[in-house]
Amino acid sequence: MSGPGARLALHLVTDDRLPFDRLREVVDAAAGAGVDVVQLRAKSVTARELLRQALVLSDVVDRRCLLVVNDRVDVAVAARDAGARVDGVHLGQTDLPPETARRLLGAHAVVGWTANSAGHREAASALHPGTLDYLGVGVIRPTSTKPDHPPALGVDGFASFADGSPLPCVAIGGVGIDDIPGLRAAGAAGIAVVSAICGAEDPAAATRALREAADAPALEADASALEAAAALALEAATVTR
Repeated sequence: MSGPGARLALHLVTDDRLPFDRLREVVDAAAGAGVDVVQLRAKSVTARELLRQALVLSDVVDRRCLLVVNDRVDVAVAARDAGARVDGVHLGQTDLPPETARRLLGAHAVVGWTANSAGHREAASALHPGTLDYLGVGVIRPTSTKPDHPPALGVDGFASFADGSPLPCVAIGGVGIDDIPGLRAAGAAGIAVVSAICGAEDPAAATRALREAADAPALEADASALEAAAALALEAATVTR
């Protein structure tokens, strides 16, 4: 594809069960093979270690895709302060409020929010326009990467959620390549995977296969709102770096 098309259509969420040296290799391969977003998720490490990982992965990504930090707005701010290009955050329901993240990171940052219930969708609807760029909706299927996940939505549950969402919805949680057509038909503006890339013997080949599925025309059409946010984030990062 040409231009910024579907910049947030394919997310790699990192798996902190991998040794970091291996994770760095996976991220490098995925960034080279066409992933749109790398989300650094490492819930079991200290803030200082997460900052170190963000700085390393910023260099690894080297502007080939977006880099966002899971949960920790403070770490994203610290990484930027240290000169890294961190494009935003993905927040959970118990993290800092999205409004705070937006104020701290600026208008051009990418801010995502985890959502899986009608109450979450209503809370997102009540936020000032421009606070959030997308909702991460799931889990789609049971997954070992998040043992405490809520009940799986399945494709039908995702479709019901996305149909009433004020924001583009990115499907996450146990998503495999065979799920993409159904999720696309259900209104997914993007997909996020962990094991499908991190657990692959050849992460680059896995990313290319997912990339091809994620570039299907129906998914591109649903991703138009995300494209603008991602393009602005990249432009702002290039100007301020």
